Amino acid sequence: MTEAVKTPWHLWVVGIVSLVWNAFGAMDYTMTKMGNAEYLAAFTPEQQAWFTSFPMWANVGWALGVWGSLLGSLLLLVRSRHAVTAFIVSILGLAISCIYQFGMHYADLMRMFGTFPMIFTAVIWVVLIALFLYARAQAARGVLR
Repeated sequence: MTEAVKTPWHLWVVGIVSLVWNAFGAMDYTMTKMGNAEYLAAFTPEQQAWFTSFPMWANVGWALGVWGSLLGSLLLLVRSRHAVTAFIVSILGLAISCIYQFGMHYADLMRMFGTFPMIFTAVIWVVLIALFLYARAQAARGVLR
């Protein structure tokens, strides 16, 4: 008989904080894709056109990144080992999104938004990789089933 592994307190902290963090990304994605005028009013018409001009594959990358992270956070909270896979999917989605935004349209991005997207995306990368490593470590310890 295997002994149940007690849930460490930090799993709840990481899970809840990451869920809130990723909920903001999900809200941004949803409001942008639904064309919510009140939400998009913070952007210039040129910036709004930028968001709606993404090709399908870049939108798929954005969706995988956002929803993979949100799912990963939820799976952490229910102690599922599949959180690791969800964060891997999110990393793949973020990479696809970055290829489009920074690899193919860097000059346009910088002209319209300045350095903020690059800095914020670097923060997203750091958080996402940390979440993946955390989930992988908890799965290895038997905390995630």
